[in-house]
Amino acid sequence: METVLLLLLLFPLGGALLNATVGRLLPRRASEAIACAGVLGALVMAVIAFIRGGGSTQHLTFFPWIQVGDFAAAMDVSYDPLAAVMVLMVTFVSSLIHLYSVAFMRDDGDYVRYFCYLNLFVFSMLVITLADNLLFVYLGWEGVGFCSYALIGFWYTDAANADAGRKAFIVTRLGDVALGVALALFFALFQSFSITYINAHAVGLSPALATALALLLLWAAAGKSAQLPLTVWLPDAMAGPTPVSALIHAATMVTAGVYLLMRLFPVVALSPTAMMIIAGVGAVTILYASLAALAQVDIKRVLAYSTISQVGYMILAVGAADIIGGMFHLLSHAFFKALLFLGAGCVIQALEEEHDIFKMGNLRRLLPQVYWPFLIGALSLSALPMIGGFFSKDRILEAAFMQPQAIYKVYWALATVAAGLTVMYTFRMFFAAFLERPDGRTPETVKPIPRLMVWVLWPLAILALGDGLLNLPGGPGKMLLANFFATVPGARPDLGASPAVSWGLGLGGAALVLAALGLTYLLFRRPRPDIWGRLQDPLCSAFYLDRLYLKCIARPYEYLAGVLWRDVDEGGVDRGLEKAAGGFKILSGFMGLWTTGRLSTYLIMLFFGLTVMFTVLAMSWNW
Repeated sequence: METVLLLLLLFPLGGALLNATVGRLLPRRASEAIACAGVLGALVMAVIAFIRGGGSTQHLTFFPWIQVGDFAAAMDVSYDPLAAVMVLMVTFVSSLIHLYSVAFMRDDGDYVRYFCYLNLFVFSMLVITLADNLLFVYLGWEGVGFCSYALIGFWYTDAANADAGRKAFIVTRLGDVALGVALALFFALFQSFSITYINAHAVGLSPALATALALLLLWAAAGKSAQLPLTVWLPDAMAGPTPVSALIHAATMVTAGVYLLMRLFPVVALSPTAMMIIAGVGAVTILYASLAALAQVDIKRVLAYSTISQVGYMILAVGAADIIGGMFHLLSHAFFKALLFLGAGCVIQALEEEHDIFKMGNLRRLLPQVYWPFLIGALSLSALPMIGGFFSKDRILEAAFMQPQAIYKVYWALATVAAGLTVMYTFRMFFAAFLERPDGRTPETVKPIPRLMVWVLWPLAILALGDGLLNLPGGPGKMLLANFFATVPGARPDLGASPAVSWGLGLGGAALVLAALGLTYLLFRRPRPDIWGRLQDPLCSAFYLDRLYLKCIARPYEYLAGVLWRDVDEGGVDRGLEKAAGGFKILSGFMGLWTTGRLSTYLIMLFFGLTVMFTVLAMSWNW
């Protein structure tokens, strides 16, 4: 098992290193084959590991890492049901995205750098998934941060793309600071970085310390998973290649924060206050991002705000003490969001880099091979009854509703309203892009796309359509995922709801989705970009959150930096040093008059000095 898990990590890392060192010396197909083989090899190892011990928990040490005095840290991994399922998802979705990228990047000359970063991205996410040592986790955490910066700004010759990469890096670093502080606090309290050890001994924490640690972890998760108030980087992350967007949103970076909270859930669960705050952040983010998505015109920005909202459901699940529901929705989201982003990439390339949904249209007839899988993705995202996304979202809403505190009913209401809005923004995008309209696209304006890009969509479409079978509610033989996760610390297979409550919530959610779908058809069957009137600008700009950051943080920082630079550094420190240097220059010039090398001059200096000394002594004696 140790060899299998080690190879699981080494395959994508090896692909990245090979492309980084010799990739430019190889034919293009060889470089692409190395990158794809790296993640496909990891997928094979993930399947073997799952077959050998996916339902058990194993702790392994690869090799020592850091040894300083009494402090030691090793490359420890923990393979449990949570990690087993996460590793399968990451490697499977990443493998499809790598294959898709071969066709998508076919005309880009910088393919070696692209595939090197893509492999490294997958390796870093696998480190986060498997690591049992928090320092090892932090290595992967910073790895996905760097790779996201490099891939979002991949086309860095365009200033907007470079700015988007820097923005993602800086904003996510705000969360990384909180994780660094949490790691230091964990070590101070437990004298260990082992997640297994910390979870086992967390019961001894005081409520105040548990709350502090949980809130630090929440802030770290908010950075990586783009939750309020650190959401502003993710919509701009659409500047990178579309497969990168799919990888970030579906399989790697945005799920890292949620997964961290799940891995350390025994610590988080010790603080009811922190749990309510976590659930509140998730619920408010769900509604905020759903409203913002309603007015976007860029197809990728609609999906970006959708990701922020859907990850909010996962955060809400953690706050409602249901990590099974959170993990279930994480899997469903990985399939349908990867499908939607890759489908959007097909549309964008077919329309020669057009992103505006209101400049599309008629694609059901012109791109039928994309239309059907994209429709499946849209139905799953909208949680249409009996489609995969319905069951995972329904469980999260039930978990929030079943919490005894009244505030959770408010969270449930916010998330339920957002479920209706999800249908509206999803099918507004779908109707505008695919349905027939007189001003839509004509055959001569649509380019053919490689068949590989289309073939990759279907495995994701099948999983998005049927992943509800993983955890169907009901009797024996069902709730497979819940039973599989039963041994994970903090997992609750049964939420404790009566059949009447479960059926009532499920039927109510289904009715809401169907009603929202009907309303969306009436409103957006014929695209109307200006339907929101005065709300258009606030919704499209996501309630001016970027502008608020600019005015309240960036501008004051620039002003303070300018004051420190001009008035303090140049005006004070530099000018003071320059004046001091000038004074020493004058003094040294005066002293230079006496250093002539002539005996007569030195005798005069001696006489002058003695005169001064005797004068001072005489005055002192007289006084």
